[in-house]
Amino acid sequence: MAGRGPAPKDPSKRRRRNATEPETTLTPDDELRGPELPDGVLGVNEDTGEVVEWHPRTQAWWESWRTSPMAQTFVDTDWDFLIDTALMHHTMWAKGRWEFASEVRLRAAKFGATPEDRARLKLKVDQPSAGPQKAVQRPDGVTDINSRRARLTG
Repeated sequence: MAGRGPAPKDPSKRRRRNATEPETTLTPDDELRGPELPDGVLGVNEDTGEVVEWHPRTQAWWESWRTSPMAQTFVDTDWDFLIDTALMHHTMWAKGRWEFASEVRLRAAKFGATPEDRARLKLKVDQPSAGPQKAVQRPDGVTDINSRRARLTG
């Protein structure tokens, strides 16, 4: 005996077919995009009188965005939004203000920071097509396991 109720409608006769949107595929190209972090926006150290530099973690975070495949889709307003986010990121790391972490996470998610974010945004990062593999020459002159076996047995 089958399930309860009427048989489901033929999918070809449905009004709404709930078609899925296609994914956007991005191929990494290692090109540096977007602006550098602006100088002088963090103010001056009151003790030393020197201009405050961006925290090293924020600099690394910023460079990862600039070289990410997602950066291929960013427009000027996106970079402005990310600079504002970088200010929060700097405050979080430089001053231990961890209450900014959730906001940084939410803002970064809008640009596809994690695999889950990219799935939600329907972004797929494609692996660059690997050309012919070049044999890696090891110090002992062996390039692969078969030549090593031949050398040892032969």
